[in-house]
This record gives sequence, structure tokens and C-alpha cells, in this order.
Amino acid sequence: TSNDYVQEWLHEKDTFLEIILDMEAPPIPRQCVLCHRDGVYRCSDCFNQPLFCTPCIREQHRRNPFHRVQQWTGSFFEDSSLNLAGMELHLGHGGNSCPVQTDIHDRAGPRPMDDQEWIDEDQECIPPHLRPPSHSDYLTIVDVTGVHFITVNYCHCPGSLPVHQQLLRGRLFPATLQRPSTAFTFHVLDDFIRDNLECGTSGSNYFSKLRRITSNVFPHLVPDRYRELLRVARKWRLLKLLKWNGFGHRSCTPQKGELALFCPACPQPGVNCNPSQNELSEPKYSRTFIMDGNFKAEHMHEKCPDNQIWLMDGHGYMVTRSEYQAYLKGTHHAHERSTCNNHRAVNQANTSRGKLESTGIGGTACARHGCFVPHSVVDFQKGERQVNMDYSFANAIRYNMSNITRIIHFYDINCAYMKKLRSRVKNSKFIDIPQDIQIVPGIGIWHVHGHRAECFSRHAPLFIPGAGWVDGEIIETLWSVLNIVSPSARGMSTPHRQELLDFQMNDSNFMKMIRMSQSLARKLRKANRSAATAVTAFTDLDSTVSPEQRKMWESEERVAQETRITDPSAMDIFDVRLEKAPTIHAVELELLRSMPACDRTQGRTATWLARGLKIQEAQIGLGQEMRKIGRRPTDVQRLALARRVDRLSSDILAFVSEASVYLGHDPSDESSSGESDAEDDSIAEEILEDIGSQRPDQARIPIPSSLGLARCKRLGLDRLRDQEIRLRAGQANDALHEIRLSLANKAVLFRTNVRLASSHAQTTRAWDKVHGVDAILNRHAAIYRACRQAMSHLGADDAMLSRYQPLRAEDLKVSAAAAMPNARGHRNDKLAWFWSMDIPKDTEGSDWMSEFYRVHWLRAKATKDRWREEVEILKAEFQWTVNFFNKRAEDWTHLAVDSQTKGQHGAASYAARQSSMYGQLRDQCQISLESHHPARATRNISSPF
Repeated sequence: TSNDYVQEWLHEKDTFLEIILDMEAPPIPRQCVLCHRDGVYRCSDCFNQPLFCTPCIREQHRRNPFHRVQQWTGSFFEDSSLNLAGMELHLGHGGNSCPVQTDIHDRAGPRPMDDQEWIDEDQECIPPHLRPPSHSDYLTIVDVTGVHFITVNYCHCPGSLPVHQQLLRGRLFPATLQRPSTAFTFHVLDDFIRDNLECGTSGSNYFSKLRRITSNVFPHLVPDRYRELLRVARKWRLLKLLKWNGFGHRSCTPQKGELALFCPACPQPGVNCNPSQNELSEPKYSRTFIMDGNFKAEHMHEKCPDNQIWLMDGHGYMVTRSEYQAYLKGTHHAHERSTCNNHRAVNQANTSRGKLESTGIGGTACARHGCFVPHSVVDFQKGERQVNMDYSFANAIRYNMSNITRIIHFYDINCAYMKKLRSRVKNSKFIDIPQDIQIVPGIGIWHVHGHRAECFSRHAPLFIPGAGWVDGEIIETLWSVLNIVSPSARGMSTPHRQELLDFQMNDSNFMKMIRMSQSLARKLRKANRSAATAVTAFTDLDSTVSPEQRKMWESEERVAQETRITDPSAMDIFDVRLEKAPTIHAVELELLRSMPACDRTQGRTATWLARGLKIQEAQIGLGQEMRKIGRRPTDVQRLALARRVDRLSSDILAFVSEASVYLGHDPSDESSSGESDAEDDSIAEEILEDIGSQRPDQARIPIPSSLGLARCKRLGLDRLRDQEIRLRAGQANDALHEIRLSLANKAVLFRTNVRLASSHAQTTRAWDKVHGVDAILNRHAAIYRACRQAMSHLGADDAMLSRYQPLRAEDLKVSAAAAMPNARGHRNDKLAWFWSMDIPKDTEGSDWMSEFYRVHWLRAKATKDRWREEVEILKAEFQWTVNFFNKRAEDWTHLAVDSQTKGQHGAASYAARQSSMYGQLRDQCQISLESHHPARATRNISSPF
């Protein structure tokens, strides 16, 4: 293990240190490694730090002019430079000096000695290697090895290239075109961009590192070329993108999104597939999009917004600014309110922050692979408004979607966003969504659980035909990558910020592209296993239903899917359709509505009490979790528990701090820990003591039920007590509903997974599922029992207490009446009281089980269908990816031939290299495809069509 290696090294650490210190002195004899004369210089960047005499170090480093060297003083090596050793850089003749001699004063340029940074410095105090040369024919060169002063001799032959072009051919990028005094090596520009992409290193931090590499003791004396670095890096990014996308081989200029990569695995007619009109109707040819906003990518107002130079406006992923601004100015935006839950993206859409020119960005990506769509990323002016996201979506569907007529669209607020999308864009003169495109709205599997219950069946990806097995949340992972550079872009000019974000998104897509083969292979292996499991699970469940039920349920499913676009409520068949009692949220809302508008404190009371009830539920969950992990938790479990304890403690402290507003007295004496009746308290105490925590799961929450009926009357809290009783009824309804769900799940598991298990492994997996349901059941049972006890403490009337009866252990067992209501010999078995309390009186409690079998059947079928689609889609995506790489390889081959014909040998060589790269990616993907799908092994891939 790593610890073993470290322990082994500890015995040798003194030897390591001794050797490192020995290398501070020169070898004996101190001789030049080439001519054996007196060695006074050593190179820190050459292997083994060889010693050289002055002539040899100049000659040896003609090809490595940016190495760092040190000079022997007689007692130690001090930092020096090749420039002090007399080395000069010759341009234009392959490193040799120009035969045409000129007076150096004729080619003098501006001297850094005139820079402000040197005015107040005493030259005698500056170390020699940091001191600019006294003559003016030198250049300040920035490399990964630091900042160097080097004498440069340009070519002055007749017809010689301009100075800046000579530098460029020497792989030095001049900071200016006229009489350049600073240049950056290609190496340092690539390194800076790579650091920025991978580590989020800002230009300021990167150049600070270079200054410390140059002199770790006097970095402040190293010339500051930070502004020049930012300016040159902008140009370098643009040149890279032009080069990568073949615009150095063509005379045309880039159009919208043409400097950006897109997904190789998404269907793009004319690029990686050529389907017939009939094939386009197949679900696998649907384009999947996902939209979201990112409020980390802020941008400050600029001092001089009109004085900007745009290098690639609209050519990457961010939209063309002038067109976008015209659209915003000419488009009315109505105030939005969510009809679903309180989603911040909707309800705060019009929130403005004055100090910011942009509050964030919104974009569109492919939902299956997470590749940003070119020319579809927009800036926000306030919140995540529909007017912004409409522009993003409308631009996304223009990209390589020829003849594709079906879109599966994920957005975390799609239940509100899609309602009036077409009416919003119908009369717009800026954007358009063709009427023949069918848009199927979905909500990601994580976000959908924050919506109303019906949003799950209407918008969850599980119920969308053609979606395959997708979570609809992948864009969240893309923002985390983009947020690496967002802080450094916050204060940039608008064009610079756009270029930086475009380059980062392009790199994200590039990394997705080169790893696509491995990603698809991994997904296909999982899909094959999961599809087989889903088929088995559905077959087992399907064998227990009658032909009449199967026919009816299939018909219901077909009608729901056919009408889901025009009538989303048709999808409610995938959920239980029995009437439910009011939930705690419904009760809270009713209380808020019933309060006088002028009485704000009383209006907030219901919300405050509801928070208290939620805290008590969290206390129950925490206590059960502590008992579950036992006496020997792992470090991961300890950390998770510590975080959970910290969150709950913070919630309790915040709640208690507000209690005096509603209770009229200091409740601190009521929030002390009470007696615990848990059997395993000793375990919990051990764990909590070990992590240095108190017992927040036992703290008494200062609400009327904790004070007791008598004290509430004495303090005049009758209204508060009545509100809590009503909230407790809603809480009890929620808990009983979850109990019924869990018992029904157990019944189905017993009837299918457990009963039909044919091996020890299957039995183990089946019981693991049962135990998982049991954990949920026990938590809600504990919540209900605590809730009913609170009702009693509050003095609830007999009618309420008779409705919400005590919950016994035998009530939580899956009886034959629930699991098999029609089984022989169980005609007289009865269901527990809570099975019939929330449904109409003329129905039986067994309707719950009938509903759950129907819902289980429909969802099991949906799971089977989605996994079957996933396998089919992944096989198609494999072939589309092969075709994409093959087309790119062929395109670059054509460019190579064309460039060779024109005598552009460098361009031809680069095109050949690009063709080879895409060819290797194609071959890798083809081999992976054949290993997973041998039937396609003989397919000819010489052309994607």
C-alpha cells in the first residue's frame, strides 16, 4: 500500500537528503563535460546538470536557448543566464548568424529599461541575471522555464521577412508587430492554455509562477508581462481553433458555430448518418437536448464597453452578441410564476443584480453525452428567464438537424417552460421553431422529485419512448468543469470572456469526443446486463396478471403516450390514481391563505411550525441512521454522519432563535435534550462522542406539542396549538401514505422477486430489496407514532384520535389480504385500518393493491422498454461515431491533397496528421463496436454513407 511505501522510505530519508545536498557542490574535478576545461556553468534543465565552460555552454545551448543556468562563485552556484554567458539568438538561417552585418543601433527597439517597472529600481541591487542588458538589441522572452533576456540577431538579407514573422518562424509569438520587445514561446502559450483548461489557472497566477521560476527570491524584480500574456493568449486561442477546424486550409471565413466541435455520437444527417425518410421516424433518430442555467459564470460591468475588439463573436458556443442584443431588445418578456413547486429558476427569473453585466449563462447540450451545442450559449441579464432560454433552444435546433423531426428535451422546469413555448416564438422575427418538429418535454430524474407528484409520471425520462436510459441531468456535470475558469473570466472584457468560455467548452467537447468509444462500450455492457434483468423482472411480473388486465393496461399506456404532448395529464396512469388525504404542504398552504394579509407574523407561523415538524422528522431519520451503521463505522460513514449532525444542529439553532417571536418567551429551557427510548442509544452515544458531537436527534423542539396542553393555555398559545394540530394531521396523512406505498412494494416483492427466486444469489438480492423497503417503512412508522403522540399532547379531540389510530407492529406486516387478496383460505383476513381511510367508502382496501400491481406492471414495462431502446441506441451511436471519425479523416485527407497541390507543404503535413488522428479514433471505435456487436464486423466504413 501507499503507507507501506512511505514507511519504507522513512528509513532512507537521511540518505535522500544527503545526496540532494551533495549535488549543491560541483563534481571533483570541476571540468567542462565537453572540453575538460574549467567548468564554471551548470545547466539546471539539462539531464544530470552538466558542467560547461563559457564557450561550450553557448555552443551547447544554441538549440536550447531558454534553459536556466547557474554560475560557480567559488563557494556556491548562483543563478545566472545564458545571456550573461554571451549567447545570442540568430533568426532566419536555421540558428546560424545572418551573413549580412548591420549596425545594432540601426535595429534598436524600445528598451524595457524605459518601462515604469524599472524606474525606481537601483541597478546595483538587482541580481545580474535579472538585470536588462545595457544594449537595446535584446528581447524579453517568456518561456515555461521563466523570463529571459536574450540578444537577438535578425536576418537582414534582401527580401527578408519582417521582424515579427522571423520571430514567429522561430516559434516565438511577438507581443507587438512593430519593433517587438517581448515574445512568448509557443511552448509557454500551450502550457498556459493547458493549465487554464485543466486547473483553472488564471493569467495572473500563471505569470506569478513564471516569475518565481525565474527567481524564487526576487520574483518582484522579474519584468511583469502579465498584460502581454493575456493579449497574446487571446490570439493564440483563435489561431488554434482556426487551425483545428481547417480554416488555415481554406479561403472562407468561419460562420456561426464553425469553430466549435459537437458530439460525434448524436445523429447528424449528412455528417455521421444518412437515413431515409422512413428511417427518420425511428425513435433512435430523435435528438436529445438538455438546457440549464449556470449562475457561477458571472460578468462584471466594464469601464469601456464600447472599446472592444471581437475575435470570434458567435463562431464558438456563445451566440453572436449583436444579434442576441437585438433579440432581447425586440422581444417582450412576461413576468413568470411557476404553477408547480417554488422553483428558483422560474420565480427568481426577473431578479436583477446591478453590479453585474451578466448574472450567468444558459446553454443547451446533448442530453445523452453532454456535449455543448455550438452557437447556443446565452448570457443572462437577470435570472434564468424564458426569453433567454428560448434563444438558446432555437439556435440549438438549427445545428445539423436536417430532416430530424423529433426532439426529446430536458429542462428542470419543463412543466412550466414548455406550456407556452410555441406561442412565445410564433410571432418572433428573430427565432423560429418549425411546426413539424415534435418536442417531448422531460425533467431530469434528480430535479423531477422536487416537483409536484404528477410531474414524475408526466416528465420523468423513464416514461419517454425513445429516450433510452438517460438521467436528464448531465449538464450539471458540464457546469462544474466550466466553473473552473469562471472566476477568472468575471472581470475580463466581454470579448475575452466569450473566447475563454468558448475555448473551455470546446475542450470539454473534445475530451468527450476522444473518450466516446470507451464511454459507449461501458454503457453498452451495462445496458446489455440491465436489459436482460429488466426483461426477467417484467416477465415474472407479467406472468401474474390476467389477459384482460394486460390488454387493458397496454391500451391505457398506448393512449397516454399518443396524447402526452397535447394532454400531459394522460401520463398520470403511471401513478396511483386513488384519492389522497391532504398532505402537510396542502395544510400549510391552507393556513397561509386563511391568515389576514395584515397579520404577517401569524401568516409566518404555519411555515415556522412546518419547519419544526420537518426537523423532528430529520431527528428520527438521524437516530435510525446512527443505529444502522453500528459500533464500527468506516471513515466515510463517520464523515457523512458528522455532516448530517452539523446540518441538523444548524437547523435546530436557527429554529430556536426564532421561537421567541412566536412563543413570546425564551424557549432555550425547552430545547434541552430529553430522555431517549432507543434500544441502541449506547451505540449512538459512542459514535457521536467519537466525532465530538452532541445529540441533536434528542433535542426537544420548542413547539406547542413539546410544551404540553396546560402550558400552551397558560401562555396563550391556543391559535398556535390549533395550527400544529392541523399540520400534524397533514403529517400523519403523508406518513400513512408512505406506509401504504412501502407495504404495497413489499407485497409485490414477495409475490415476484422473493417467490420466484430460483438461486441463492437471486434470493439474496430479493431480500436486500425487501430490507431496503423495510428501512423506509420503519422511518415513516416512527414519524407517524411521534405525530400521533404529539396530537395527544396537544389535546386533539376524540374524532381526530379515533381517525388516526395507534400503529401496531402487526399493522406493518404484509398480510395475505394485501399480498394475495384472492388466495384460497384467506377470505376472512382483514387489512389494517389505514388501508381504507383515504379512499371512497364504496371501494375496498384491496383497491390499493390492485392499483399498485397496475403501476408496478406499467413501470416494469417502461423500464424494460427503456433498456431495450438503450441497447439499440448505443449500437447506433457506435456506428454514428465511427462514421463521424471516418468523415473527419476523409475531409482532412482531401485538404491534405489540395494543400499539396498548391505547394503548401506545411498545411498538407498538418492535414495528414489530423487525418491520421481521426483515422486512429475511427479504428479504435470500430474495434470496440465489433467486440460488442460482431454482426457489424464486416461493414465497410470507407464512407459514412
